[in-house]
Amino acid sequence: MPPYLAFTDRSPDSASAGCSLVLIHGHPFDRTMWDPQVAEFSTGRRVVAPDLRGYGASPVTPGKVPLSRHAEDVAELLDFLGVDTFVLAGLSMGGQIAMECHDRFGDRIRGLVLADTFAEPETPEGVRNRNAMADRLLAEGMRGYADEVLDRMVAPYARAEVKAHVHGMMTATAAQGAAASLRGRAERPDYRGLLTRVAVPALVVVGADDTYTPVADAESLARSLPDSALEVIEGAAHLPNLERPKEFNRVLGDFLARVDGAP
Repeated sequence: MPPYLAFTDRSPDSASAGCSLVLIHGHPFDRTMWDPQVAEFSTGRRVVAPDLRGYGASPVTPGKVPLSRHAEDVAELLDFLGVDTFVLAGLSMGGQIAMECHDRFGDRIRGLVLADTFAEPETPEGVRNRNAMADRLLAEGMRGYADEVLDRMVAPYARAEVKAHVHGMMTATAAQGAAASLRGRAERPDYRGLLTRVAVPALVVVGADDTYTPVADAESLARSLPDSALEVIEGAAHLPNLERPKEFNRVLGDFLARVDGAP
């Protein structure tokens, strides 16, 4: 068993299940971010949701963890679990990890879901800001940061239980793990060229009120992908899968049915 990843792995009782679904969480969250989707879709297909290296119950790697290391971890976990082909979904940083996964083992991916994410490389200012934030988290811990960004991660009008879940994930994250991924993410490549070569169906989802990755970013992603659908979730910000789970699950379910029916 890979020693660096904790994970959820649920399969339906029926042998006639749909394509497996792999869910990659964002920063600074953990696999419980996907609880509504695991509950919804594991009745009809195998669903795997790992805690990325440094998050949730997975051990911390101090220093710097690039997106490529996260992608390698995902591949090794799926090899261990015997998941050969699957639909891959990622949100925010998880979406960028999903793009990295497609670059490395895209022949295993039957459908790609990119939620509240973007493909551009980091700007020089962004590099400075991510490294400065990493320094701050190591010095101060996660709570102050979590308090500051909560009303951007989810909309200010989000339900109290959703806010509590998101805040709890952020404050439970190890500062060393969050900082290591921030430093690695600052060095991410440009994925825009990769998107034009994606040969499988793709779904792009974004919260209508997302200020981290606004609708314009999602529209750019959808234009770059040869076979894509764009869905804007009203009444949600950066985490529409938690803020509006019924709406998110509906569009994801429609996409999964399409992939299941493809040759």
